[in-house]
Amino acid sequence: MLPRSLRPGGRRAARAAALGAAVLALLVWWLVSVHGDTSPAGRMTFATGVPTGVYAKYGDLLKEDLAQDMPSLDVRLRRSQGSIDNLRQLTSREADFTLATADSVATYRDEGKPGAGSLRACARLYDDYIQLVVEKGSPVQSARDLRGLRVGVGTDDSGVQLITRRLLKAAGLDFDKDITPVRVGIDKMPGLLERGKLDAFFWSGGLPTNAVQSLGLRLSIRLVQLGDLIEPLHAQGPQTRYYRAAVMPVDAYPELRASQAVKTLAVANLLVTMDDADPELAESVTRSVMNSRDRIGKEVHAAQKVDLRTAIFTDPLQLHAGARRYYVSVKP
Repeated sequence: MLPRSLRPGGRRAARAAALGAAVLALLVWWLVSVHGDTSPAGRMTFATGVPTGVYAKYGDLLKEDLAQDMPSLDVRLRRSQGSIDNLRQLTSREADFTLATADSVATYRDEGKPGAGSLRACARLYDDYIQLVVEKGSPVQSARDLRGLRVGVGTDDSGVQLITRRLLKAAGLDFDKDITPVRVGIDKMPGLLERGKLDAFFWSGGLPTNAVQSLGLRLSIRLVQLGDLIEPLHAQGPQTRYYRAAVMPVDAYPELRASQAVKTLAVANLLVTMDDADPELAESVTRSVMNSRDRIGKEVHAAQKVDLRTAIFTDPLQLHAGARRYYVSVKP
């Protein structure tokens, strides 16, 4: 009797399986050779923010996911001074995608900056929380108490300075006359406060911000409430509708050992591109951003707030066609 493996029926089955595998391999080869890799290729530049800020850290981590999802795409990161500078880089074609706060986008458009009408959004991401930082023993209990003090206000092209100017106005203070404005970013403000060269500084960023965390480990600091400025801020006009009342929980910065939550304001961050960005690229970038939430959120806690259910609410910008295509594809 022939061994089972050598029986005629077994040999025919083996030959058929081998032939099928060969045909499948040829089909895969033909599809790849004719159609090629369909994922986006070329170079893409992403403008982020100042070192030690949340934008910069988020961009560094997102680049890793983009590289994995689109291996043929060469992703370059550009540092910036913040939201306003990011929008300038985008509209001047120095960058292809960027991050910016909703209030900065609205202001950029309302002022008629070059290319502002061509801005489009891919997603609403996480909220920035407005933070006023002082030494723990400071007498400052409100932004109204900053008169005559040296205050870090963010760089001239930052969303931080935009909201700082509005908050000081809401507090009844003149930006140029009632304080000494120090126009530097989050990469420098903590060190200046620590060395006694600042009395306070404003910051707008996700919770927690590494630079504030690190400062809290070296110096006893606290966050000042800004909740008393909500009404006078909203009274300034329609541009301030992007600010909402918010609360920074006690555990936002465990290093500060705060005893109670701090009332403040928050504003949404948007993933922004131009209307003529390649739809396939915009769709792929949006997909990577949404899929990377959990991984990035382990290091940038604010990214945990990225949510498919709210990502499409990108006021004041329309959704880019490629981003819209992504949301339609994942709609339940």
